[in-house]
Amino acid sequence: MTDTGAVSTQPSPFREVGRDRWAELAPSTTLPLTEADLVRLRGLGEPLDAAEVREVYTPLSRLLNLYATGAAALQRSTSAFLGDPGTKVPFVIGIAGSVAVGKSTVARLLRELLSKWEGTPRVELVTTDGFLFPNAELERRGLMARKGFPESYDRRSLLRFVSRVKSGVDEVRAPFYSHLNYDIVPGAEIVVRQPDVLIVEGLTVLQPPSSRSGLALSDLFDFGIYVDARTSDIARWYEERFLRLQRGAFTDPKSYFHRYASLTEDEARARARSLWTQINEPNLVENILPTRSRATLVLRKASDHAVKDVLLRKL
Repeated sequence: MTDTGAVSTQPSPFREVGRDRWAELAPSTTLPLTEADLVRLRGLGEPLDAAEVREVYTPLSRLLNLYATGAAALQRSTSAFLGDPGTKVPFVIGIAGSVAVGKSTVARLLRELLSKWEGTPRVELVTTDGFLFPNAELERRGLMARKGFPESYDRRSLLRFVSRVKSGVDEVRAPFYSHLNYDIVPGAEIVVRQPDVLIVEGLTVLQPPSSRSGLALSDLFDFGIYVDARTSDIARWYEERFLRLQRGAFTDPKSYFHRYASLTEDEARARARSLWTQINEPNLVENILPTRSRATLVLRKASDHAVKDVLLRKL
């Protein structure tokens, strides 16, 4: 696999915008998030600061707002042309990328920032974790070691969920996933009620249709984002995150990974590297990275987690 980062001279469907140029697009308004908000939103070990939000994510949220309000205006014009009042249809954004690349933080940030703009006040976020098969079912199918791979998800349910939201159904429910238990929580649900924007975050949400189905989840997206970085950097971030979890969440006796809490640092690093090379890197290479070219926008990160440039698909 070739690591990302080199600037290609070949023709591309994307326009590349460097960090400095992208930062100039930031609206001259007060940052709508406080330091407490940033602490709440940043992922484990991600050095997210006000400058990163102001220079990268505020312009991105404004761009998405323009896309969303433009789509709503086109929807109204089409309904008027057809003489049909129509139904409010949410603007759906898919966010993909590797484990530990920071896509969950991107999703949370965009949910907060998009809700500050006129025209997109109601933003909902759903992760595909809730559509993983329960651990018991994964065990039955022999898939526990491939949790996070495409076949470990109930893709029909996920597709049905987003289809119902996209169709303007008043209330749509999704299963709830506990990272503490590492499993679906029976009886717990997330309820989505006709948002202006729905963000769907997950490893492989930009995948094309399988050979058995004519419709892919990504076909329901109005905008796709891929969070990108060099594979070597992601591997390091994964190891560092594992160590933080080992000293934090894994110490909870209720944690599925409590058995790792007593490992020495060397043992924990060895275990993290093993999980990366056996599970997460193969999933990245086989299933996640190939979807990058399907995105509308690619956020390319440097080794310090900061976004270094942006690729935006040409219209």
